[in-house]
Amino acid sequence: MADVPVFMVVNLSVTDADAYRVYEKGFFGFLKKYGGEFVTYDDSAITFEGDSPRSGRMIIFKFPSEQAAKDWYADEEYQVLSEHRRAGTRLEFLTLVHGLPPRD
Repeated sequence: MADVPVFMVVNLSVTDADAYRVYEKGFFGFLKKYGGEFVTYDDSAITFEGDSPRSGRMIIFKFPSEQAAKDWYADEEYQVLSEHRRAGTRLEFLTLVHGLPPRD
C-alpha cells in the first residue's frame, strides 16, 4: 500500500512576534527537508459550529506520510528551532490528520 499523506493542523496565538519570526524563518527549510508542503494559514478562521479555537492563527501543512511527519517533529535541530515557537506563541494544538488512501 502506498503512503497516505498526512496534514498537520495547528492553532496558535502569536505572543512575541520577534521570537515567532525566528521560528518562521527556519521552519520552511525543515518542512522541505521532510517532503512537507505549506498549505495555508488564516488569522480569521470562521467556526460554523462548536467552540471556536481560543487562538487566532490556524495553519495547515502536509507531509507525504505519517513517518515523514514523525521524523520532522523528532528532528533534534527542528526541536531547537521550536523553542522560538514555544517562546513566541500560545499553542492550542498541533495535530496530525491522516489523508485518504489512494483509490484504485
